[in-house]
Order: sequence, then C-alpha cells, then structure tokens
Amino acid sequence: MPGAKLDSTQMARRAAQEIRPGEAVAIGPGLPATIPATVPANSGVWFLAESGAIGYAPDGNGPAVDGGSDPAIILPGGAVAGVGDVAAMLAGGNAGLALVEAAQVSASGDFVHWTTAETPGLAAPGFAVDLASGAGRVAVLMEHADGRGSPRILDRCSLPIDGKGCVSLIVTDAAVLRVTDNGLELVELAPGWTSDDLAALTNAPLSIAPNLREMTFGLPTLAPPNKVFDSAADALRDVPDGAVINVDGFGGPGGMAHYLMSALRDQGAKGLTIISNTAGIARVARFGAPEGVTPIDHTILVENGQVAKAIASYPVSPSINRPSAFERAYQEGESALEVSPQGTLAERLRSGGAGVAAFYTPTAVGTLLGEGKEIREIDGRPYVLEQRILADFCIIRGHKADTLGNMVYKGTSRNFNPVMATAARVTIVEVDEIVAPGTLDPEEIVTPGLFVNRIVRRPDNFSPYL
Repeated sequence: MPGAKLDSTQMARRAAQEIRPGEAVAIGPGLPATIPATVPANSGVWFLAESGAIGYAPDGNGPAVDGGSDPAIILPGGAVAGVGDVAAMLAGGNAGLALVEAAQVSASGDFVHWTTAETPGLAAPGFAVDLASGAGRVAVLMEHADGRGSPRILDRCSLPIDGKGCVSLIVTDAAVLRVTDNGLELVELAPGWTSDDLAALTNAPLSIAPNLREMTFGLPTLAPPNKVFDSAADALRDVPDGAVINVDGFGGPGGMAHYLMSALRDQGAKGLTIISNTAGIARVARFGAPEGVTPIDHTILVENGQVAKAIASYPVSPSINRPSAFERAYQEGESALEVSPQGTLAERLRSGGAGVAAFYTPTAVGTLLGEGKEIREIDGRPYVLEQRILADFCIIRGHKADTLGNMVYKGTSRNFNPVMATAARVTIVEVDEIVAPGTLDPEEIVTPGLFVNRIVRRPDNFSPYL
C-alpha cells in the first residue's frame, strides 16, 4: 500500500524549494496561491498574481494573501501593480518561475489548467496561458490522480491544452517528476511511496532517476539581492563596447541621469547605440539651465567618441546656428541616426518591456519615417509596422528608491524614465535618496523594483553642470 498523500501545505513547501533568491514568481489560482504564506518575510521574492493582493505582513510573519477579487498585487516594499501590469511583467520575461495548478500534464510538458477542466466544452484558462508563455520555468502543482483514481499525468492530454511543452517540473501529492527531452523522470517520492505505486497512477512512460530520493519540505534560504552600488563607476563597470543603452533626456537638463552619464563617459565604452528622445540638445537649447553653466547631457558621450548611433525623436538643435555635437558627428559620418516619432518611440520602449515584438500605428504613414516599413490596412486606414526596442542597459534618474529598487520620480524625470526602465536587460538608476523597504508610499511608486537591477545615490556635491 502506498503512503499517505501529501496535504496542500506540504506540496506548497516542496514547490517553494524551486524559488531562487530575488526571483519574481508568477502564481496561478488554486494550490499555487498557498505558496506565498510559506515564504519568510523579507525574502526579496516578488509574487505576481492575476487577482488578490500578496504582500509582506507588517508584523514580519511573512506574506499575507488577500483572496479578494481586486486584480492587483502588492509587490515587496509596497509597490502596486494592476493585472495589465502583471501581464506585461510576465510577457516581458521578468518572471523566473511560474507555478500553476493543472488538471492534466503530458509527457512532453503540455498542461491543461484546472479551470479549463472545470468547464467542459469550453476553454477557460484565464491567467494560465500568460503563465505558460511568460516565465523562464513553469512548474505544476496537482493531485496525482483525480477523485475517481484516474491518472492526471498522461502520455498526451485528453483536453485542449493551455500551455504547450512548457512544464519542466511536476509536484504532486505523491511525487516530483521532471520533464526531460526523453519524457518523464521520477526524481522524488512522498514518504511511504514506491516507484511501483507511482507508476500505477501515471498513464505515461516513466524513467527512474538514479538518485531517486524521498521528498523533503524544508524551505530554501532566501534573501533580497544587494542592488545598491557604492558609485556610478561600480554600477557601469561591465558595460561593453557596442552596447545599446536607454538614456533619458528631454529638452532641458532636468530628469537626466547626469551622474551615470558622467561615469559612462569616464568608463569609455565605444560604439554605443543610445536611445533617447533627444541626442544632446540640453546644452544648446538650455531650457531650464542657469546662466553661466553648461548642462551635462548626451553631448559628453558624443564628444568622447563613444556614440556610434542614436535612436531619437528630436536629435537636432532648435537653432541652425547652434548645432549639437551629435548633429556635427552625424554630418561628418561619425554617428548614424534612426529617427522615431516621439509617441512611437515611447510605445516601442513600452512594447520592449511588455514582450510585444511589434505593433501597428498610423503615425508616419506616407512620410519618410514610414518608408521601407510594412504597411497594413486596418478598418480602412493604413498603419505602419514598428519594431520594439529592448536595450542592453538603461541609465535613468529618479528621486527616491528603496533598497529593493521601487522608484519615486520627481518633475521632468517622469518623461521617458519609467518606460525606459522596463525595456532593458539591466536597468541602473541614480537617485537622491535610498530608503528602507516599506518607507515609500505605494501610491508614489511608479517603477516597481522588479525592473531595477542597480541603484546608486547621486553624491551631495555632484553638479549636473560642467
């Protein structure tokens, strides 16, 4: 006789062993919703869900789950994201792990979500399709057999699938199985169970791992990653030649990451592609700059011979008599240029952060900026296809951040900084103040720390002017 089946708490604790430090974990409804309560407070784990609010309890006893219907999630430090934001976080590749409850899983890693199984004749996956396609790893929690004793793990799913070939691990109330290129491998058994017991409840070929072991339920050691760097130079040390970098910039010097820009100039990486609304016009336009000083902007990178290309909306000086350094570099063939309309540039960045590969817009149809691009007629109107932007690095300016990276902006730093923060593999921010998690008002937080990798404090004696 097999041993007793695991209860939901044991299953949740075993699934929590798959969480890595500082990871964003997307959880579906049902059994996965019990996992946050098993993770200690201040673990630095980001839980993303389609409904309810999962945050950190003020008494330090760990995450608290609100089972209500509000489609939002409270992220560590108090940042709040709506269901659309969560879906974008997933599609943008920000979740390392997704945990779903399935009614069926196949030997090739397909799964049917339990909500689809509960609605015969209809596909009702809800959030499951987002979970299947957006996370780096997908793990399933499920009962090994249904109420009639019929296997839920099959050679092929008998119902319409909600995720294809995405499952890498299955945690059941009897075992842990790994999905490999060669099929299912039994790697752990619940106490009192044998491989023969498990095979009798599995309707798919099953291999036995050479190191098959008994399941344990201890939790991993988790701690927030250290995102705070001593200086801008430390934060930018690994920027290579040829990197693509988001750099905020509007008409004037406000809102720019002057400290990071200066450090990038000193670091010296060459052949850079900079993505910005402008390409260094604060120096010549002087909007908001005091008399007698020269603002720091993209010009310091151009003059240092670091910029091979700019993607910008307004790359020229407002005065023909005062050309910018980038204009001169472009005219002399030292730098290339791709002009993108301002709203289109913002949407290309947003799409990059949200996992949208391309989109159609009516902007620039019939102009030089639309030439050579795919045109499609939708509802009788022509639209041009624009590609997303996803940079290697992003250097932006904020006002305050907590140590988890949750960001508050001030004034003109709200221009392109928030959308740029999501559209880079490594986002580096400079702020005036770094505070402890929980200090910031959730309603003030614009960029959740999920998108922020490195934080530096601008020195008190640093001047944004030369």
